[in-house]
Amino acid sequence: MSYANLKLFALSSNQELAKKIARNMGLDLGKCNVKTFSDGEIQINIEESVRGSHVFLIQSTSSPVNENLMELLIMVDALKRASVGSVNVVMPYYGYARQDRKARPREPITSKLVANMLQRAGVDRLVTIDLHASQIQGFFDIPVDHLMGAPLIADYFDRLGLTGVNGDVVVVSPDHGGVTRARKLADFLKTPIAIIDKRRPRANVAEIMNIIGDVKGKKCVLIDDMIDTAGTITLAANALKELGATEIYASCTHGVLSGPALERIENSAITKLVVTDTIELPDSIRESEKITEISISALIADAIVRIHENRPLSPLFAMRVKSEDIV
Repeated sequence: MSYANLKLFALSSNQELAKKIARNMGLDLGKCNVKTFSDGEIQINIEESVRGSHVFLIQSTSSPVNENLMELLIMVDALKRASVGSVNVVMPYYGYARQDRKARPREPITSKLVANMLQRAGVDRLVTIDLHASQIQGFFDIPVDHLMGAPLIADYFDRLGLTGVNGDVVVVSPDHGGVTRARKLADFLKTPIAIIDKRRPRANVAEIMNIIGDVKGKKCVLIDDMIDTAGTITLAANALKELGATEIYASCTHGVLSGPALERIENSAITKLVVTDTIELPDSIRESEKITEISISALIADAIVRIHENRPLSPLFAMRVKSEDIV
């Protein structure tokens, strides 16, 4: 399929996802060369004409966050200097999203700083998925298309039969901040929801306080936007098990899975953890029998086409079953 004046480029953070997106669209990825000098400086050469083209540039700002962010900014600058028609950044995972407000005096709001940097570099549009805080969209003065992973996650659990048909499934939010996300998944699966009340004494440390809702004798489906060290999600799963849940499934859009995450998941009450491929996972995590990865490539490909053709994105917020969604 041919799309007039549309080009896809990908940088280093998630080449595998980029190739799947290109394959879904029937396009080849644009040619560019990324080099790192011995002192750590990044140099990028675009090896084909982009003059007047509408470029969609795929790059998650996941670990190594600063290198991937700098690589993205340099590529945007290169595109602008090559007389590109527009630069549309596809950032499946938006790094620094957790620093979205001043929680204490003299703290930065780094997610706003990143927004400023992207706009100053010349980005015309941002496409992203499940921001940690949806108000980050307001940090931009350019269009932001904020997609959702919940429909794909819902499709996966629907195929497993984890729906409200038998009355034995409940969707659980691991904290109060995720209630809207949990309710959306519950609407898809037609189940009730439960909420875990927790407090976080310091970063990456959570303590379960109470569970609001009926989970005894139920199959529980936890959902979060991201799982980093897996402390919150595993504590939640273990608490649900202690309160009589029969099976615990967990899910998230962004599998950061850093530090002790894999060990915690393996030793927890979680039956299966479902993540999308917004972040490229190392083989050690992919090989875990407890972790299943589903692809958001078809969703992003559809979004790119709709944006390019000036068609609405609202159909992308419904459940969608694609055979290629399972990695």
